[in-house]
Formats: sequence, C-alpha cells, structure tokens
Amino acid sequence: MAERGAPREAVKQTPSAAEQQQLLRRRQELNYWRQSAARLRSRNLLTGLTIGAFVVGMFSYTILSVKQERILEELDGEAKINIMRGPRTGANS
Repeated sequence: MAERGAPREAVKQTPSAAEQQQLLRRRQELNYWRQSAARLRSRNLLTGLTIGAFVVGMFSYTILSVKQERILEELDGEAKINIMRGPRTGANS
C-alpha cells in the first residue's frame, strides 16, 4: 500500500547507456553554445553595422546624385535661355 500512495516522480529509473550518451552530447553542445555566444554576438553586431553602413552610404550617394542632377538641369535651363537670347553686345542690342 505504501507504493500506491507514493508519487510516480519519486521513483527514478536509471537512464540507459544510449540515453546517457545523448544527454552527455546535449550537455557538450550547450556548453559549446554558451562559450561561443559572445563571439557570435560580436560577429552578428559587426555584420549588422556593416550592412547598415552600406545602406546609409548608398542612400546618401543616391540623394546626392539626384541633387546634382537637379542642379545640372537648372544650369542647363539657364544656359538654354542665355543661348536663346543671344549674346549681349553693343552691335546687336
């Protein structure tokens, strides 16, 4: 009767050799990930900053080139107007 009232969790079975090997392998993997987590974080941070810098640089370059195009278009427009009007000399004014 004492066994009937005892909780099942109190009775532990010893794991088999295969289970022990699996547990050992799992512990080794967890230890490896704990040890290399800082290195992985730093690599991920470096990669993220590199990609971010590339994106910001590309965006800045694009905006700058579009601004230069507008300035060149304005200069071209002013040049066309000056050509249409012709040169201002004493002979033809």
